[in-house]
Amino acid sequence: MGRIDARLKELGIELPAAAAARAARIQMAKISGGFLFVSGQLPSWNGELRYVGKVGREFDLAEAQAAARLSALNVLAQARLALGGDLDRIAEVVCLRGYVNVAPDFIDISQSVNGASDLMVEIFGEAGAHTRTAIGVAMMPYNAAIEVEGQFLLT
Repeated sequence: MGRIDARLKELGIELPAAAAARAARIQMAKISGGFLFVSGQLPSWNGELRYVGKVGREFDLAEAQAAARLSALNVLAQARLALGGDLDRIAEVVCLRGYVNVAPDFIDISQSVNGASDLMVEIFGEAGAHTRTAIGVAMMPYNAAIEVEGQFLLT
């Protein structure tokens, strides 16, 4: 068991199964130039989409953070698959992008994506600190509440 898998176990965190692309002919993860890029991941658990609807209408801030965390778990599941099961190859979390399906008057977009950011720091420690973009959008694929993508520096 690697260092990151041991940390996941210590924290009681299980990763979902990595999903296949559903909407386009894309790669869910791609290694290039010493980096791993993971396509946007929705808040699903083993193929079951959770958190369907708008933040600020169907979901409050705490639920949005939980949805972002679940999306980030899916990012890590894709990373694990792309890295042949070895999450220890991740040297740093470089950047996360979070897209939040928001009701028109919801303004806590950045705080919503904290669910994903906090998870990365919880798992990777200082190497989990990253740059980030958080954007509120009018609609998401499948009406998902959140989507998170990630970029990682590899060893």
